[in-house]
Amino acid sequence: MSEIQWKIRRFNELSLDELYAALQLRSEVFVVEQNCVYQDIDGKDEKAIHLLGEIDGLLVAYARLFRPNDYFEQASIGRVIVKLSHREFKMGHQLMQEAIKTINNQFGTRNITISAQLYLKKFYESHQFTQTSEMYLEDDIPHIEMQRS
Repeated sequence: MSEIQWKIRRFNELSLDELYAALQLRSEVFVVEQNCVYQDIDGKDEKAIHLLGEIDGLLVAYARLFRPNDYFEQASIGRVIVKLSHREFKMGHQLMQEAIKTINNQFGTRNITISAQLYLKKFYESHQFTQTSEMYLEDDIPHIEMQRS
């Protein structure tokens, strides 16, 4: 398999093909795979930096990155996603490493807050995030707030 190629785009820098691929992947996982009807297009894409991971032109990993105070008080990472067909290759870890590095470089901070699906707690802990809230429901899915300093 080819190596993953990372792209960092502000909303107005996304090509139509990149935007379409990101929205398609988000729908594929968060709506269809997780069987969750929710409003994915939430008005926050315009503020985010979009991290796209492609292999041979196919979007296989994606996350949205936010400056401090654009989503949480601290910088944040959201819509963390790896295409089902590529999860066996542990690309989620590569995605998180790239997201953390990009936040450090773009925003000059190491403090990051996320709203994590509860079942992924150990995954995020492996990237030095710690739980900072009780469980809450977001779109009927158990979540916790986690922070990294």
